[in-house]
Amino acid sequence: MDASLAWQYAIIAAAALISLVVVVRKRAPGLERRLRGALALWLVRDGRAPALQRLGRAIAPPAAGQGGACGGCDSCGPSTPKQH
Repeated sequence: MDASLAWQYAIIAAAALISLVVVVRKRAPGLERRLRGALALWLVRDGRAPALQRLGRAIAPPAAGQGGACGGCDSCGPSTPKQH
């Protein structure tokens, strides 16, 4: 195989992979979250190299909590709106 043809295939494969990632992130965020979580859990297992564990923590999806700081009823904030 010619070197230039190999580079062409590598660039096309990278473009297709990036396109797939963008489509999944836009059209199926739940699937993306589950895949990131599964991969992160696989990477942070005991016995893995510390670099792999750091990578797993970095790609882990953010927490899904929608509440306040404690995740409760959101009644701990200021009772009156601020005046400007």
